[in-house]
Amino acid sequence: MTTALYDVPGPKTKRRHLFYGIGSTVVILALIGWIIYLLFDTGQFTAQKWSPFEYKGIQELLLRGLGNTLKAFAYAAVLSLALGGVLAAGRLSEFRLVRWVCTLLVEFFRAMPVLVMIFFIYVALKVEPLPSLVAGLTLYNGSVLAEVFRTGIKSVERGQGEAAYSLGMRKTQVMRHVLVPQALRAMLPTIISQLVVALKDTSLGYLITYEEFLHAGKLIASNLDYGLPFIPVVMIISPIYIGMCMLLSWLANWVSKRQKRNPKVESAEVGAPEPGTLLPGAGRPRE
Repeated sequence: MTTALYDVPGPKTKRRHLFYGIGSTVVILALIGWIIYLLFDTGQFTAQKWSPFEYKGIQELLLRGLGNTLKAFAYAAVLSLALGGVLAAGRLSEFRLVRWVCTLLVEFFRAMPVLVMIFFIYVALKVEPLPSLVAGLTLYNGSVLAEVFRTGIKSVERGQGEAAYSLGMRKTQVMRHVLVPQALRAMLPTIISQLVVALKDTSLGYLITYEEFLHAGKLIASNLDYGLPFIPVVMIISPIYIGMCMLLSWLANWVSKRQKRNPKVESAEVGAPEPGTLLPGAGRPRE
């Protein structure tokens, strides 16, 4: 078997790769074992540290924090997508003033740290914790998504838009029916990645006393009655955050597969030409 991309490994190379794989596996397992040993040695699996999770009040606190996290993320995700669409449309506008204003807003909010914007809205403008958190996340992630949308639309072959204009379509029709559907498939992974960033950044809400998931975990971890169960809290909260991010990735894959099955974007199969088929207007071949 040959390939133009790389040389096919021979027997010695295969044995060497097998040795590397076994060695790496042993090192990773040893590292995991060492971490587990440290956790047991420092008493992180004692009944005292895990007992708070048996109480209904603690469970309700975590569920309430998780619900607040999802609520903030839902608001921030919808508003970020809307703001990104508006700013991207402004940057693609034919009016120079509109392009300059939208470019200034995008560059400014992309450069500003999320935490600074959240604190400014919360402290200087005296806004409630939830709107402050959502506004900060929306301004930052919306400006990033605006660049994603703009570059995605620009990546579509130029001839697609020119062909649509030649058919008499207006710019809004070209964007809605030609450019955006083709660009969406390329933009989708980046959009989901940015939404994952927004989901993780909701944890900044505990700094402005917003009772989200991390804030609930911090209250439990700082409880002296249970021996400061910091590690158990991390082991409970981290898989939930990871699971939510994986759920977003699964959603992106599902949407991508659904798009491929959509008849509007499916490629049409063209039958093979039959022998002796003449083009329209062509005469019979000469003898």
